[in-house]
Amino acid sequence: MTFNFEMQGSRRDVLRGAAASVAAFSLGSKAQSAWPSKPVTVVVPFPAGGGTDAFARPLSGQFAKLTGKQLIIDNRGGAGGTLGASIAAKAQPDGYTLFMGAVHHAIAPAMYPKLDYDIEKDFVPLALMANVPQVLVVNPKNISGDFKAFLAQVRAKPGRYNYGSAGSGTSHHLAGELFKQQSQTFITHIPYRGAGPALQDLISGNVDMMFDGLGSSAAHIKGGRIKALMVSGSKRNPAFPDVPCAAELGLPDYTVTTWYGMWAPKGTPANVQARIAEDLQKAASSDELKAIWASNGAEFGKLTPPQFGAFVSGEVKRWAAVVKASGAKLE
Repeated sequence: MTFNFEMQGSRRDVLRGAAASVAAFSLGSKAQSAWPSKPVTVVVPFPAGGGTDAFARPLSGQFAKLTGKQLIIDNRGGAGGTLGASIAAKAQPDGYTLFMGAVHHAIAPAMYPKLDYDIEKDFVPLALMANVPQVLVVNPKNISGDFKAFLAQVRAKPGRYNYGSAGSGTSHHLAGELFKQQSQTFITHIPYRGAGPALQDLISGNVDMMFDGLGSSAAHIKGGRIKALMVSGSKRNPAFPDVPCAAELGLPDYTVTTWYGMWAPKGTPANVQARIAEDLQKAASSDELKAIWASNGAEFGKLTPPQFGAFVSGEVKRWAAVVKASGAKLE
């Protein structure tokens, strides 16, 4: 009899466990279908007008069309993008605060020894939103002619010319240091609190050049406010077919790209993560966003969340090696 009683107890436990699993699944499904029930905030860790902004704002409009809820862009610039990342990492992990960072956040661990967040441990990866080449842009009033003439100018006067960046430790900074290394030039670095302010100073002539992500420079190049002399990599960009690439200008190893990604704070429910990633993929598949991405010389990164996470891990290692080789330091 004791044996039979234990068997019945065991069956009751199994049935209770199954019922609990079904209930949990049902609740999870409801939570997923209910998201978003209110506006979602995206922390953009740079001031308005930069590359991250150039992709976040069109995404916001498409998100509203898809979900009926607003995607609020919260610009939190400072410390090379690490201030906004720190704020986002500490946000409530409920799916209503997201973080749109960039390649800068894969560089930061090698540049900032005392970060109070970890891009790999304190966030969950959702999507690689855009991948764009770096472009060397100049103020045509300060620097005239093509790339060959530019190179002759800066080599003739070491330290006389300067380049603006989105801040120390950003891809703009490292792209400039890598260029100096490979072109055997010396150009003075001027860090800003984001690409937007740096671009404004480039347009006004307060700085001579930038190594910028094509996404934030594209409209200014087309408007004639700044001039593109080179895109990074081994091929020309379809959006700017007249701009030569680094390889054809004698810099075959200059392959810097700027990428932008979306994360959520660690602890965000897995079902909500899945829904967000799904909606981001749908938004990026729209004709409207495809056209905007193409006009900015960008490609959407068709990676699953785990693939994006692995990509970020690889980038952290790659940029740590670049920082060490270049000797780049915070300024």
